[in-house]
Amino acid sequence: MRPFRFGVSIRSAASRREWQEKARRAEASGFDVLLVADHLAECLPPLTALCSAADATERLRLGTFVVNNDFRHPVLLAREAATVDLLTDGRFELGLGAGHMKHEYDEVGLRFDAPAVRVARLAESVTIVKRLLAGEETTFVGEHYTVRAHRGFPAPSPARVPILVGGNGRRVLQLAAREADIVGFTGFSQVEGSRDVNLSHFTYAGAARRVALVRDQAGERFDGLELNALVQHVGPPESVDEVAARTGLGRDELLDSPFVLAGTPATLADRLHEHRERLGLSYFVVFEPAMDAFAPVIARLRAD
Repeated sequence: MRPFRFGVSIRSAASRREWQEKARRAEASGFDVLLVADHLAECLPPLTALCSAADATERLRLGTFVVNNDFRHPVLLAREAATVDLLTDGRFELGLGAGHMKHEYDEVGLRFDAPAVRVARLAESVTIVKRLLAGEETTFVGEHYTVRAHRGFPAPSPARVPILVGGNGRRVLQLAAREADIVGFTGFSQVEGSRDVNLSHFTYAGAARRVALVRDQAGERFDGLELNALVQHVGPPESVDEVAARTGLGRDELLDSPFVLAGTPATLADRLHEHRERLGLSYFVVFEPAMDAFAPVIARLRAD
C-alpha cells in the first residue's frame, strides 16, 4: 500500500507575513502538501501564492487544487507550472479540473459549456501540458486547441511535475484514470447552473463505485495511481449530527464516508487505515479550518 500523504487547502491571507505563517504552520503540523484552489472569489490565485509559500518552508510540497482549465490556455499554464516548479525547487504538483461553478463564468463573460465539452477541452489541455512539461517540442491540432512546433520555457526539471486530475463526474475520472498521476475524488458534483451540489457519491458505497470506475478505465496503470479524497468535514464524534442535518444523509453513512472524519484522533486514524485498505485512498486533503483538529491524527499515523 502507498504511504499516507496529507494536504491542507488554504484560500487566502491578508498579508505576505500571514500567508507565510500559515504555510509554516502547515509544515510544522505534519502536512505534506499545501494546496490552493482556483476560483474567481476571495481566494488567492494559486500559482503566485504557492511560490510565496515555498519561500517560507523547506519540505512542504505545493499544489493547485485544482486549476480551472477554462481560465488558462494550456501553453501558458505549462509555462507557469514549469516556472513554479523551478522556483519551488521541484516541490510543485499540478492539479487540473474542468471547471464547475457557472456563476464564476457568468461574472467574467466566459461561456459555460456543457460538461462533455468542458471535459473534452480539459483532455486536450492535459495532453498539451504533459508534453510541454516533458520537454517535448509539441504540435497538437484538436477541436479546442492548436499548438504548432512549440517548446516550453523554462526547461522542465528532470523530476517530472506530478499531475492530479480531480472531480466526481464519470468523464473527468475516466480522463484521470488514463492520464493523471493522482486521481482526486470529491464525492459530489455541482448541480449544473446553480450553487447547489449533488452528493451522488459521498457515501462509502458511492466512493467505491467511483474507485471501481477508475480501476476499470486505468487497467494496468491503476497500481501506479495515487488516490486522493477531499475531506469535507473534520470534527469530534458529535459533529456528525450537524453534517447529517445539512446533507440529509444518515449518521452511519457519514461515519463510513471517506469525505467525513468525525471522531477522536485514534478513531480517525483507524478510519483512514480502513479507507486505504478498502478503497485504496492514501492521500487526504482537509480545509484550513480543520488544520489544527487534523494535526493529531497525522501525528498518530506517523507514529504507527
